[in-house]
Amino acid sequence: MSGLNWTNLHPTTFILIGIPGLETLHIWISIPFCFVYMLALLGNLSLLFIIKTDPRLHEPMYLFFCMLAAADLIICTTAMPKLLSLFWFKNREISFEACLIQVFLIHSMSSMASGFILAMAFDRYVAICKPLRHSTILTHKVIVGIGLAIVLRGAVFFSPHPFLLKWLPYCRTNIISHTYCEFMALIKLACAPTRVRRAYSLMVAFLTGGLDFILIICSYIFILYAVFCLPSKAARLKALGTCGSHGCAILVGYTPAFFSFLTHRFGHHVPPHVHIFVANIYLLVPPMLNPIIYGVMTKRIRERFLQILMVRMFVPKYCSIK
Repeated sequence: MSGLNWTNLHPTTFILIGIPGLETLHIWISIPFCFVYMLALLGNLSLLFIIKTDPRLHEPMYLFFCMLAAADLIICTTAMPKLLSLFWFKNREISFEACLIQVFLIHSMSSMASGFILAMAFDRYVAICKPLRHSTILTHKVIVGIGLAIVLRGAVFFSPHPFLLKWLPYCRTNIISHTYCEFMALIKLACAPTRVRRAYSLMVAFLTGGLDFILIICSYIFILYAVFCLPSKAARLKALGTCGSHGCAILVGYTPAFFSFLTHRFGHHVPPHVHIFVANIYLLVPPMLNPIIYGVMTKRIRERFLQILMVRMFVPKYCSIK
């Protein structure tokens, strides 16, 4: 606790305490966290490799998968190495600058991931509601433009966050009751009025994740209307099947995100360890499950994965026999 400082207005370091009340269990909690993180890395890197190496998968839906996988990799890698260092080696200190970078990356990349899920919803809407115009609407130029717009939105909206936090005086304590740095966890340590900063954070959260979710719901209303207007049951089932993986990704991504957001701002009676668990699930579980969901429920990716796996298994044996 050498970094504890009650008087410094601008501390050079913060102290992360992990999960309050469960410090003695950190080493055990780190085991599933590490396992999930390794699965997230393996799954997303495999998804990127499969789509990159197969020209047949260079279609809008799969390209948006790649963008989401890249954002997921950055999100979990921004927080997990420091978390594991904290749990395994009691390395609690994090520099002020590193903390601000962590805040920016986690929030901006989460916004980008939400935008890519919205882009996939738009792709499904065009594919089902306007199938004959799908290739002319979602050209590669349009896909690149959508990707850049999502990246710029996340960068522009969340780039003020580090400056809003840097200019605050921290004269209470430099101890953060969390496993990583996030905007609301830091702003609670300030000893100056933070209403404007909180309002900006709330507005940005609505204009990114909140608005994305509303637009996704609207797109699926149109999709479901178009699906149930199809003449045959087989056609309806096939159309719904193409949305299955994306629907699962929406549930996986938005459920812990909304819970974490609401409990941080309004859930004053939620135990701290519950909130921190959910906050870590939000960073870890969607990046782990998204590649599994798309790999299992998307036929082309599943077939390509099995093809690569079979080649890896049998080619070495064939070469050794030869």
